[in-house]
Amino acid sequence: MREVTLKVKMKLPTATEVQKLEKKSLVSYIYIGPPTNAAMYGTESRIQLNDQFARVNEIPEFIASEREARNEADRPLLTTSLKVHNETKMGVVTDVKQELRKAGSFRINYSTLKGIAK
Repeated sequence: MREVTLKVKMKLPTATEVQKLEKKSLVSYIYIGPPTNAAMYGTESRIQLNDQFARVNEIPEFIASEREARNEADRPLLTTSLKVHNETKMGVVTDVKQELRKAGSFRINYSTLKGIAK
């Protein structure tokens, strides 16, 4: 069951070399894609943290709160998973990755669908 209500469209890219994550309880998700309500929010890709849209500069605070919510022994094992719509421009993703580095979150995963890339 999904804990987050998606406010961005998700059409994940496909990949051939895919691995499953071991402990999904140690994964924090960042969603990036065009808003589902284009009339209200436009068509440019947006970042969603939990149930809200966010700016790039809000990511370190999000990572800090995710760390605080976990057991201290599990904090080094935290992984940030980027779920990015396949038509999102790479500039947004690069900005997010830069903020993750600043926050000290170096374990990054890209969510994909298994299949042959088109």
